[in-house]
Amino acid sequence: MLTQAEMEKARGSVLFKNVPSAMLSRILSDSHKRNVRRGETLFLQGDPASHMYVILVGCVKLVRLTPGGDEIVVAVFSEGNSFGEAVALKEGLYPVTVEAVQDSVLIQVDARVVSEALRGDPELALAMLGSTFNHLHELVLEIENLKALSGVQRLATFLISLAPVDEGACTLVLPYDKVLIAKRLGMKPESLSRSFASLRQQGVTVSRHSVAVSDIGRLKDFVSDEESQHHGHVRH
Repeated sequence: MLTQAEMEKARGSVLFKNVPSAMLSRILSDSHKRNVRRGETLFLQGDPASHMYVILVGCVKLVRLTPGGDEIVVAVFSEGNSFGEAVALKEGLYPVTVEAVQDSVLIQVDARVVSEALRGDPELALAMLGSTFNHLHELVLEIENLKALSGVQRLATFLISLAPVDEGACTLVLPYDKVLIAKRLGMKPESLSRSFASLRQQGVTVSRHSVAVSDIGRLKDFVSDEESQHHGHVRH
């Protein structure tokens, strides 16, 4: 059974943000919590998609295996994120393997419960469609960043997203190890190290699990300046 605080966290997720309260309570009353240990697999690429998930605590990575056996990190999701909704509602196969990066607690939502609710409520169908579109939009932006930004820009953008302030100095905790950060940013570990070294000139100092930034505003300016230079070169 979910606590009130857990239901509120679910309500704040992209998946359920627009779902009417009474309907959400009904869906969540048929859901349950699932604990996964760090390194444990939640489901495998190719498994039948029967559930969708909201992360209450922890962090998971979505991984695709290439025919050659290489691991591509599609996304890393943490507290408050949801995943699996579109494919579960389609009753398809999971296109990724999901593995816990940290000890995690998730709400496991039965897709059949949601499908039944959707059939009886067009308002809910529109809300869920909007949520799925938002997720797709996020992934498209991420792909654009991987293609358009340099490795140093990608790292700077990632650090800005973790910062607890909009400007000024701060120290931020890296949410997972540097090998996973590299994969998440589409880089090799040695490229990540070089990118961190390059950002020293922008007031970024990295330690084992945290990063000190002398001025977040300066880091944002650096990303903008790099983008302007890149587009300038493209035009010429």
